[in-house]
Amino acid sequence: MCINYGQFKKIMLKKGYIINDDYNRKYPTIRSINDKKAVRMYHLGEQYLPKNIANKIEHNPYYYQNRYMEFIHPKKKKQKYKVCKYKGKFKDISKMSGIDVLFLLLFHLLGLLPKRENYQPLSPEMKQEVRKMERYSNEIRLIVSEKLKTTEDVKDYISQTENDIEDVTNLRQKYRNKLRNCTDDNFIKEYKEKRNNCTTTLNKYRKNLKTANWILEDTPKVKEVIKIERQMKNGQEDITKMKKKDRCAR
Repeated sequence: MCINYGQFKKIMLKKGYIINDDYNRKYPTIRSINDKKAVRMYHLGEQYLPKNIANKIEHNPYYYQNRYMEFIHPKKKKQKYKVCKYKGKFKDISKMSGIDVLFLLLFHLLGLLPKRENYQPLSPEMKQEVRKMERYSNEIRLIVSEKLKTTEDVKDYISQTENDIEDVTNLRQKYRNKLRNCTDDNFIKEYKEKRNNCTTTLNKYRKNLKTANWILEDTPKVKEVIKIERQMKNGQEDITKMKKKDRCAR
């Protein structure tokens, strides 16, 4: 989506990668905007050296520049969305407590709440979280429905659910035992129905138990990803401010 090396570096920066190939450097490097340690580009292979990248880009058709402009300056489309109300300001969410607010902030940084057209997370780490949206959606549903505010609430819920699973499992086994020696059709029908209801309940408990364990596993990861994304946003804002100052100075 570019026709010169300068455009390529800007695209990489927007994707979350900094290329340092100043003339005073012996080896050009690349790093994620969130990493302190850079990688020398020759370690990636000869084709990833700046001169070879530039040579390849120069053979791109001129119309590739249109893709570059669309990526750097995406057009905003007017869309009709279902109106959802949130009492408060998203910038104040980070000051609040509760894992429900944590996942709410995650959806906001992913551009899903509120829904934003052509929105792209900045950090590579946040972009990877998009793949887990179904999992996160199940987690936030359980958090809201069971009113889970802290990880201790989640642990208590897991303990209670494990007890419920054991109780229902024992109850289902009782109905299974009754069915073995039962000859009355009416009782057989009743026991089968109750056994099946136990199975349905167990499936729900087990699904919720799995989701609750995911919450414990994902909560620290979500905190770290949010921290990285916010740092990167602040970094991009600083870059924008510096550019504005340079224009004013000129």
